[in-house]
Amino acid sequence: MPDPAAIVSGEFRNTICKGCMAVGEAHFAPLGLVQHRLSDLVCEADRDAVRKQLAGRDREALSTHRSAEGDELGMQGLAGALRYYASATLPAGPQADEVLRRFVEAAALTALAYERLLARERFDVAVFHHGIYVPQGPAGDVLRRKGVRVVNWNPSYRRSTFIFSHGDTYHHTLMTEPTAAWDSMAWSAKEEDDILSYLQSRATGTRDWIWFHEKPDNDTRRFVAELGLDIEKPIIGMLSNVAWDAQLHYPANAFPNMIAWVFETIDYFSQRPDLQLLLRIHPAEIRGTVPSAQPLLGEIEARYPTLPQNIFIIAPESNISTYAAMALCDTVLIYGTKTGVELTAVGKPVIVAGEAWIRNKALTQDAESRDDYIALLDKLPAGAMLAPQTIERARQYAYHFFFRRMVPLPFVVPAQGKIYGIDLPSIDALRPGQFPGLDVVCEGILSGTPFIYEAERIGLHA
Repeated sequence: MPDPAAIVSGEFRNTICKGCMAVGEAHFAPLGLVQHRLSDLVCEADRDAVRKQLAGRDREALSTHRSAEGDELGMQGLAGALRYYASATLPAGPQADEVLRRFVEAAALTALAYERLLARERFDVAVFHHGIYVPQGPAGDVLRRKGVRVVNWNPSYRRSTFIFSHGDTYHHTLMTEPTAAWDSMAWSAKEEDDILSYLQSRATGTRDWIWFHEKPDNDTRRFVAELGLDIEKPIIGMLSNVAWDAQLHYPANAFPNMIAWVFETIDYFSQRPDLQLLLRIHPAEIRGTVPSAQPLLGEIEARYPTLPQNIFIIAPESNISTYAAMALCDTVLIYGTKTGVELTAVGKPVIVAGEAWIRNKALTQDAESRDDYIALLDKLPAGAMLAPQTIERARQYAYHFFFRRMVPLPFVVPAQGKIYGIDLPSIDALRPGQFPGLDVVCEGILSGTPFIYEAERIGLHA
């Protein structure tokens, strides 16, 4: 919906709702299952009451709004509004405030609908995708509060794989997963070869659902000259992520958002002429499913008309290989990118300032505050790769992350014109024992067992 006014007025219903409802009907109607509709669980009087409750609240009050039961409806609404605008911060002006208000209203109505549903129906477990934004985020809050076991899922990075998590979105659970889930797994030269082979393929994405460069530029000599880097002076890498993606509250963040982290880092390195900072802006800003409406390069140029001579930027449209660029670096700074998993596995020291999944694994230097972060920067350059035992541990975690948490469902395949399709000869192919990954998923949903596919025992492609 390119016009925010359509969100504010509710006009978007006439444009997009029929298409989505038709897809849902096509999938669920033939199954003969009872369907519960949000529209049957709330009425116009409820809508009026929610509008009245939120009327007159400013942006801050809307963003921090909680239900009487403590559900963070404002946070979920804000995440949805930021995703709509494809921006880390809402645009200035009253229209953006009204868009936010509509998202928070929707979050409140979703929570009310699920309260009523759970008052009349009993559910043992709720399985739904993503776990954040509206309606999934508020639904999850109510379900957990009411004692319903929650399972969230999402397509993962490797082709024909999905990630499932108990209790909350994987955005949260991967940071708090106990290291015991992987640090005692069987480990041999075969597992090491498998993960290194896959990590090498990540540069071109040949084994993934999605990638951003068909032909990455690995010509280090050429792009070093083009950027003006001095390879005789320590280079500190920096990797951004898409600013609007999954903008939830993370208690371990050292900064309020990624852009604040970037500015703080540039300010710091402007006072460290002994080091060079090489910032690679994420290609998904322009090549992702939802291109960013708040390009990081534009934010930087607006704040710094002239960058210090020791700071270099690789633009999102550049074909320079992220992996080749980071290979030049003494240490890499990250905020929320999964690339930290890959970098530690090849021995690169990593400092984490945000909600990256490599946090809390005893593999990286994790900043809990701005002062922590600055103290870690003060110790640069590191001057050495990670210790051999740390590299092996990092490879174990990478194996766990990419092969064990990403559960293979090989019958789910890329499909033209839609996210994915199903390739099965018959329904009998879905019986227990046919696909080990599907067995892991079903057992986890039914019994609460971990969603861990033991690839080291079963095999990568079983």
